[in-house]
This record gives sequence, C-alpha cells and structure tokens, in this order.
Amino acid sequence: MPDREKFTVAAIGDIHVKDTSDPLRDLFGEIAQAADALVLCGDLTDTGTPRQAERLAEDLRGCPIPVVGVLGNHDYEGGQVDEVKTILTQGGMHLLDGSSCEIDGVGFVGVKGFAGGFGKRMLGSFGEPETKDFVAVAVGEAMRLENAMRTVKTQRSLVVLHYAPIAETIEGEPLEIYPFLGSSRLAETIDRFTVSAVVHGHAHRGVHQGHTPGGAPVYNVAWGIEKPSGKPYALLEL
Repeated sequence: MPDREKFTVAAIGDIHVKDTSDPLRDLFGEIAQAADALVLCGDLTDTGTPRQAERLAEDLRGCPIPVVGVLGNHDYEGGQVDEVKTILTQGGMHLLDGSSCEIDGVGFVGVKGFAGGFGKRMLGSFGEPETKDFVAVAVGEAMRLENAMRTVKTQRSLVVLHYAPIAETIEGEPLEIYPFLGSSRLAETIDRFTVSAVVHGHAHRGVHQGHTPGGAPVYNVAWGIEKPSGKPYALLEL
C-alpha cells in the first residue's frame, strides 16, 4: 500500500475504563470518521484488571482504523499486566512496549516512560539503594525508547508515551507532584532523532502543547486536557 500523503492521528490518554464504564464504541466510531489511526496514551484501565481490559478490547474490536497504544501506571495497579497486555493485543491494539510499528508509511514508537523530574531538578542516581532503583527504572525506559526508535525507518514518526517528557505540558499540575509526572530523560532520547510529534497523557491538569529542547512538538492528550478539536481526543496531521 502506498504511503498516505496526509495521515491524521487521533490521540487520547487516560480513558480509565472501569468495570461499569459506558462503552467507548461510539467515540471510537466518531474518531474513525476523522482519523486514519487511533493512539491511546496509557491508563487505558482504571485499576489494571482483566475485566476492565476486556471491556476496552470489546470496543476496540469494532474500531475500523488501526489502534496503537502504550500502557500507563494505572494498568499496572492490579498486578495482572501480562494478562491485560494479552487481552488488549487480541482486541486489535498495536501495543508499544519498547517497540515500534508502521502504518501506511508512518512509524509509531513508544514506551510507558517513568517519573524522575525535569531539567536541573531531575532526580539523580545517588544515595540510598531505593533511590538508585527508582532512577534505574527511568533510565531503563529511556534506553528502551532509544532502542525502539532506532528501528523506525519512515520519514514520519510519532512517539507515544504515558509519562511526560517535558515540564511544559504539565504546567497547571501541583508543583509538588511534578517529579512523578515524567522525566527529561525521555526528551533527551527523543532529541537524538527526528520525529514528527510526541504524544503523552498522565497529567490531567496540564496544557496541550509544548516542545522538547530540540524542538520536537509535544502534545498532552490526557482526557481532561482542553484540545483544539474541542473533543476528548486531539487530531494531529503528520
């Protein structure tokens, strides 16, 4: 299939599907009329149970466009993440977990990411073993992202995250929780490559748009963020 000259992505994060949530099939049907692919930026379930994953997978099976996504911290809460991954993958999602995929000439690459803070205030690997273990997870996620980005061969690419790579798109959140909303290590990795855009969720009270230090556009697409579309999802043309 030839590459699309115009490729529109609908991106949304933090849908938090619960056991009693209303179905999302109507929303996904609306998105399918406006976009060529749907991107889900983590916290797909509310507490990471197979039941919640099944509810989402049921709606995804009826979505007529490709669906790409990453998990979020809520998807790990139930301690059944492997089962959640299997259910969502069987539901048709291209689940990015340190991996990439290509759709009509557009590369999608992603990881969940992790916390640790931003810029000069980013947590360093110093002191107690527990602190070093925490930082090691953040470093590991950045390394997995870099390895996955090296597999992308397309001219257009979208980086999909749950945690924020920059502080700009989490402005409006309480300052006390900034270190737990993302990590500059992700942006440092992204800026080693040329990407079309970056999407993330997790910061429900942030702002929609920012840029990495290297200039890559970053979009916070968490459900509660006000977006130019006026919808819960953002529409990005790549």
